[in-house]
Amino acid sequence: MFRSTLIAAAAALLLGAAPTMAKTLTAGANIGNVPWEFQDQNGDTVGFEVDLLKEVANRLGYDKVDIQNIPFNGLFSAVQSGRIDVAISSITITDERLKSVSFAQPYYDSDQSLSTKTDSGIKSTKDLKGKVVGVDTGSTGDMYATQRKDEWGLSDIRRYEGLNPAMLDLAAGRIDAYVSDIPAVAYYLKDKPQMKVVERLKTGEQYSMMFAKDSPLALKVNDVLTTLKKEGFIANLHKKWFGSMPEDTTSSVAVMDMPKPKS
Repeated sequence: MFRSTLIAAAAALLLGAAPTMAKTLTAGANIGNVPWEFQDQNGDTVGFEVDLLKEVANRLGYDKVDIQNIPFNGLFSAVQSGRIDVAISSITITDERLKSVSFAQPYYDSDQSLSTKTDSGIKSTKDLKGKVVGVDTGSTGDMYATQRKDEWGLSDIRRYEGLNPAMLDLAAGRIDAYVSDIPAVAYYLKDKPQMKVVERLKTGEQYSMMFAKDSPLALKVNDVLTTLKKEGFIANLHKKWFGSMPEDTTSSVAVMDMPKPKS
């Protein structure tokens, strides 16, 4: 009798009392990309896109978000291979990228920027002849500068894995200027008077989360972004990280279509 009771109890544990596995969203990010994803003084990963991703994951029923630090150029192969579910890092939606990956609707409008030391004598791209310019490897800033290398008369383009090492070289005089996304650069330089953005390079870029091509998750995230825009959640994130509310016409507020490649 006692033995049969033990067997029944063991069977009940096996069939019905097994612990529920936590549902984890695995993300990739180029950490050090202020103010989008970077480490605070406690070593925690924080930022605009970190806050947004965690809220999206929560709305989709995930228990945890695991953010892996991956160089920007490696994010593309990471989503394509299934190593990660989603990539964030102020990633610009482009027609070329849409051929091999998918994006949810945009949530931030941006341009490129030209920054330099305040005493460099460089006031615009017209002053770059014979100069060395830094860019982030594989970024739209990299593409923008590379396409204009001859036009600007550059002596060299040096590529970096993120903003921090590029800015250190700029401050040390190892490069003459830096081309990168304007919001991240402006945020980084707000307390560094020895450097400044000297020209906004208008490109009309928009950022979003990136997924494997035709990933079902992209559609689900797109729907959540629509809800978060209508609720004002993304607009309030803009206020938190940039100090101002976005204009109603920007992708931080306006609901937009999910990007599709041009046929």
